[in-house]
Amino acid sequence: MRALLVVNPKATTTTKRGREVLARALASEVKVDLVQTEYRGHAAALALRAARDGVDLVAALGGDGTINEVVNGLLTDGPSASTPALAIVPGGSTNVFSRALGQSQNPIEATADILDTLRAGGESIGRPIGLGKAGSRWFTFSAGLGLDAEVILRMERRRRAGRSISHLRYVRAAVAHFYLHTDRRQPALTLERPGSDPVTGLFLAIVSNTTPWTYLHERPVRPSPEASFDSGLDLFALRRMRTVTVVRTLRQMLSKRARLRGKHLYRQHDIGSFTLRSDRPLGFQVDGDYLGEREHVTFEAVPNALRVVI
Repeated sequence: MRALLVVNPKATTTTKRGREVLARALASEVKVDLVQTEYRGHAAALALRAARDGVDLVAALGGDGTINEVVNGLLTDGPSASTPALAIVPGGSTNVFSRALGQSQNPIEATADILDTLRAGGESIGRPIGLGKAGSRWFTFSAGLGLDAEVILRMERRRRAGRSISHLRYVRAAVAHFYLHTDRRQPALTLERPGSDPVTGLFLAIVSNTTPWTYLHERPVRPSPEASFDSGLDLFALRRMRTVTVVRTLRQMLSKRARLRGKHLYRQHDIGSFTLRSDRPLGFQVDGDYLGEREHVTFEAVPNALRVVI
């Protein structure tokens, strides 16, 4: 079996020595080439080349941003039986996708589980999962228009300025942006679904392909508790942005049971395709990666899009 190990050298939870140990461990079971990413988009280019060269497995060591790039590279030509399987060695600070797959968050333990799966063999390794598409961009766990994307932009600017990032700073940034920069009076979004009347008056929208949407330290945040890799996409939206509504909803999202209810919530489960339109440009994110402003995005659920080795 031929494999490519794509390594983000800036992954926050690994060291150079640790990455070398992981590469040697994988080399005990497969013929592996190791390449470190050097720029934004490099992981996608490497994964695309691997897919077109007939590589069997692409393993990615990094956080959700690196994983998303690899997935988009693997699926540039669309899903097929020959698409390489994906293995994930969690290396970011949150690793939402890896956690949702049930992986250990210890890179050594996660690698050991991957090796066990490879040793078990079989004609088609890996678990098939469904993914989402937002326009031409694939996503593994979430996409969003509005507040969540704009908070991500604030934090990316902080990172580029050389300032530190933490879960607490994300919370502070979200609160500041909510009160200082969010239009909480005029909703911008309209939901359009084939065969249904448009749904107007939405302030923000979070599209989930699995649950949770993100983590605050070890605590999962679940705007769509029923979301699954084995179903279509789930949509969470708010019709009102008053403080009491947002605080009540956040408390429900953070609850262990995560039973969301309220007259100002709009939720849909297991949707195949839909479009979100905005009457003004809004921030847009996929898998925690800010992609600029959009006025409309079409979303699609793609079942069995990729095989994942865990």
